[in-house]
Amino acid sequence: MNPPQMDALATEFITVTRAELKEKLQQIEACVAQLTAEQLWDRRHETENAVGNLLLHLRGNVQQWLVCGVGGHSDNRDRDAEFADRVPTPAEDLLRPLRETLAGVDAVLAGLSAKDLLNTRQIQGRKLTVLHAIYHVVEHLSGHVGQIIWATKRATGRDLGF
Repeated sequence: MNPPQMDALATEFITVTRAELKEKLQQIEACVAQLTAEQLWDRRHETENAVGNLLLHLRGNVQQWLVCGVGGHSDNRDRDAEFADRVPTPAEDLLRPLRETLAGVDAVLAGLSAKDLLNTRQIQGRKLTVLHAIYHVVEHLSGHVGQIIWATKRATGRDLGF
């Protein structure tokens, strides 16, 4: 593949990624808007994650992988705390940091070139390309958004129209 094709491919990948992350955030916001505070933190048993915990986890994961791992910011994530938290934090106090993190990710992505995508980073003890890190985050976020959608449907009994 010649350099102009590589640049076009990289531009398309980054454009699609940015759009996907925005869409996933919109789906999260739509779900959370339909949940009561109790439903946001509901779990049927201890091995099930509450939507509130998933929001904490997504913020931590996306921050660690893309803002810190790719963007070069310092990482102070406490992954275990994301799942252990049982304080019924209000929805807006969970969404605001997630929105801020995704805005930071958008800025990181906007500054990447085709060459940057092939650079390697050390994230969670793994050496991988920036492209791999981005792909991981989109896939990981999508999986948990699916859980949030399912939990919202279960809690409300409504079709969400996604």
